[in-house]
Amino acid sequence: MLADKFKNHRIILASQSPRRKELLKGLDISFMTMPLHVDESYPTDLKGEEITAYLCHKKAEAYQNWQPNDILITADTIVWKDERALEKPRSIKEAKEMIYNLQNNKHTVISSVGIFSPEKHRIFSDTVQVTFGKISQEEIDYYVDKYRPLDKAGAYGVQEWIGYIGVKRMEGSYYTVMGLPVYPLYHELKDF
Repeated sequence: MLADKFKNHRIILASQSPRRKELLKGLDISFMTMPLHVDESYPTDLKGEEITAYLCHKKAEAYQNWQPNDILITADTIVWKDERALEKPRSIKEAKEMIYNLQNNKHTVISSVGIFSPEKHRIFSDTVQVTFGKISQEEIDYYVDKYRPLDKAGAYGVQEWIGYIGVKRMEGSYYTVMGLPVYPLYHELKDF
């Protein structure tokens, strides 16, 4: 089990996301959280998982307190549609526009995870195809006004009301859409 493998290590999740904390806790390993405040801009020529991998690496570079037994986990998620990243919306209006453009369409959710120690690092990505059905403007307004998804890529949380009523189909891991691909993370940690 991972708990035994890492009993002499300090595992640090570099994230403010309550969803990522909940998912990592489900792997039954002890960890601490240390949110890193990082400018999440990236070069405009990056596409898809290049963006999330770049941001995972950028977050690790911001970590300054390395101890010999540290293992740092970083993560980033984007919604990719029409050859562009839909990141966290900057306003309620933008959140409603994002969801309106996602409804009755397919998009890709990309989550990358970085595992870093003082000696080595590994970054991997997982992608999921998500299809939203028809969502009325009234439903979009209700969701955004009640749930305020300004901290979520693409302006939605699949685990929230909009996921229940809007997600018609998913091809891939639900946990990846939540922001932490736990199946590959578990196996990457086993081999790290």
